[in-house]
Amino acid sequence: MEKGVIPIILGVMGVIVVALGVLVYLQLRPTPEIRYESDGDTEFAGPAIDSGARIEIEVLRAQIEALGVQIEQLEQRIIENRAPTSTGPTGGVQEQGQFIGDGVDSISGSHAQVVLIANRRNLNQGLRIASPSYLESVFGKPRENLTSTCQGMTNQRLASKLKTEQVGPVRVRMLQPALDSLGRVFDQIKATDENLYSRINTAGALCVRHIRGAPGRTSTHAFGLSLDLNIDGKLDRLGDGKRNLA
Repeated sequence: MEKGVIPIILGVMGVIVVALGVLVYLQLRPTPEIRYESDGDTEFAGPAIDSGARIEIEVLRAQIEALGVQIEQLEQRIIENRAPTSTGPTGGVQEQGQFIGDGVDSISGSHAQVVLIANRRNLNQGLRIASPSYLESVFGKPRENLTSTCQGMTNQRLASKLKTEQVGPVRVRMLQPALDSLGRVFDQIKATDENLYSRINTAGALCVRHIRGAPGRTSTHAFGLSLDLNIDGKLDRLGDGKRNLA
């Protein structure tokens, strides 16, 4: 990643926040009521249009749109700079599955920092998450009655398919396909950044409960198919559009 890109993004976001605050203030502030009564005709007396405020609003809107374009361009630069290189150190073609480091990682000490996800709306296109109803049709309900806290699994057929294994730096209890997939991910992380690999821990995998905030919908954690990871013990919040800087 080019040095200075993250501070630029944060600066642009700060300007946008300030601009939005001014815009909201201009929209919500009471309009000065100026009445034209010098001619004595009260029939035409009424509040004047604050044209100056409207001009300010339109200018701010244009500035916000321009800043939005700049952020998209910066996000694209980040994606391009983080993309794997196609050639190795000696100029040879990179073999499929081989990960080549970028040298000294100047931000390795900040992996646990939570940052916005660049271009997040275009990530993982084409992938679909198995719905609770689909998982229940395949495995049955992990437990008849679910709460927001972890409970014991009563579905013996599903429980018999779970395995407890050390996968990379974490020990988890999950279904075998999930363990296999997780192992491949950790192999890639270790080959790319051993410092990051050594700092990864888990906040839990198997947890028989419903989705928090959505009673009646079984969490994928209840099937042993989800895993919460953290870096240096710092767990990112779900649904905030952010992630650890890794």
